Amino acid sequence: MNKLEMLYEGKAKRVYKTDVKGRYWIEYKDDATAFNGEKKGQILDKGIVNNKMSALLFQMLELESIPTHFEGLLSDREQVVKAVEILPLEVIVRNVAAGSLAKRLGLEEGVIMKETVLEFCYKNDELGDPMINDYHIAAMGYATKDQVETIKNYALKINTLLQKFFIERDLKLIDFKLEFGTYDGKVILADEISPDTCRLWDANTDKKMDKDRFRRDLGDVESVYQEVLDRVQK
Repeated sequence: MNKLEMLYEGKAKRVYKTDVKGRYWIEYKDDATAFNGEKKGQILDKGIVNNKMSALLFQMLELESIPTHFEGLLSDREQVVKAVEILPLEVIVRNVAAGSLAKRLGLEEGVIMKETVLEFCYKNDELGDPMINDYHIAAMGYATKDQVETIKNYALKINTLLQKFFIERDLKLIDFKLEFGTYDGKVILADEISPDTCRLWDANTDKKMDKDRFRRDLGDVESVYQEVLDRVQK
């Protein structure tokens, strides 16, 4: 497989065409952003951590009948994926009040939800990724009703699997973001699962083990990312 021209460069990844039909080449970057791009910086070796962690978790989810775009690792920073057509939705899965939800509803961070909360946002940086619901999605044609139901079912199953996986490694899954796309007419999981997209707290100390260390200037960002990867690889 050969890497061809770049199709897209996002905040955290570059996507390239390949000479293999239906496959893209993904390169993970060390660039870090927060607050819809208002805060920018770099986290040393973040791309390596996110690439390896995503690969491991996608493979685990595949074994549990969650279809994903992941095909294989190419290097420490690169992987090959199915050429998915991304749906313009972010799916946020929340188990514990934190971040924007805590602020929006006036909740203290750390309050455990009585049940899992699913939120949808429209993927649009210029609009600040506004929150939307099923009616908006149907009205604007972002996804079909069947696709939305499939996404909800997958998201809740992924949450159950990841909560178990992380707690076995002394990490609490507070909340996380997912993205889905279509491939061969079917909805599959895409993007990444990493400290960039998950809010993870140490199970014993509640130490923040994710991108909040960058967002909130908590320090030890690089070492925490590496520690999360080390725990995940155990």
